[in-house]
Amino acid sequence: MPELRQNFFTKEWVIIATERAKRPEDLATHRPAQTVPSFVETCPFCPGNENKTPPEVMRYPANASEPWAVRVIPNKFAALSSEAQPTRSLQHLRRRIDGFGFHEVIIDSPDHSSAMALLPDAQVAKILGVFKDRYNSLSTDQRINHVTIFKNHGVDAGASLQHPHSQLIATPVIPSQVRHRLHEALRHYDDAGECMFCHMVEREVEDQTRIVLKSELFVAMEVFASATPFATHIFPLRHMASFGEITAAEILNLARMLRTLLAKLYVGLENPDLNFTIRSGPSDYVGARHFHWYVSVIPRLTRVAGFELGSGMFINTVLPESAAEFLRNIKVDKAVGTGASAKL
Repeated sequence: MPELRQNFFTKEWVIIATERAKRPEDLATHRPAQTVPSFVETCPFCPGNENKTPPEVMRYPANASEPWAVRVIPNKFAALSSEAQPTRSLQHLRRRIDGFGFHEVIIDSPDHSSAMALLPDAQVAKILGVFKDRYNSLSTDQRINHVTIFKNHGVDAGASLQHPHSQLIATPVIPSQVRHRLHEALRHYDDAGECMFCHMVEREVEDQTRIVLKSELFVAMEVFASATPFATHIFPLRHMASFGEITAAEILNLARMLRTLLAKLYVGLENPDLNFTIRSGPSDYVGARHFHWYVSVIPRLTRVAGFELGSGMFINTVLPESAAEFLRNIKVDKAVGTGASAKL
């Protein structure tokens, strides 16, 4: 029988459509395999083509005499401009701010073929280290109120270039979706005197049915009221409100868990298009007791239709418990995570 489940963090309702429930494996992509070369002469993100991009913001390692492993550049087609100023105006009911902000591209690797699921854990750790560096650096700008770090993998997820890359957008306002989570977290803390995320993680670890992976520092799980199939969250077990608080040891641990989760999706669902984002409180939330950052990984396996647009309520055709069991049972091939060439 169908059921409605409420998202503990947002209080939004989700329909778990058991009457039209699908087996997790039924959502595999089944696209023809395509061997992707490790270097493409015309790709602006491949090494040797650095002059085809805007001047880099940073590179890792920083020494320009060494080959780069991760490179950060301004987005050539930026959504916001760092040259503008966040000047606000209000005319009658029309509120606006000039389009100030930062929009950067993080080139994950010199290898054109290696999706993050295929990279060595050490390379993913370098990428996460660059994420932290840029998050903390941009957060020092007093005009910036929030930094969103995200990846679009595949055309259906919004990726316009095949070379693996991530992005960040720093804005002078806190997005409403983030603000809503902050408010709900504070409301729960006022009512219960505890972090709602820590409480939920403790209960889910005890229950086990929705846990996909767990280490000594992080846990990956399907959420009880997942809005879409295989929407998986990775939570740090240590309470942290801001991504900028992550330590070097935690970056290494998160790199292995994130890469393993992506590899399970890559193998089990045959390389689905997906997005992931780091949902963090603003940098000035360091030490806040009520919020808890996490990574949200969302495969693009279904489309938003009229009911979702009209109601804001999503229909999920895969039980979160079934999705977790499916991913737990996926054995990641040894070739995945060793830098093997991709077949997309």
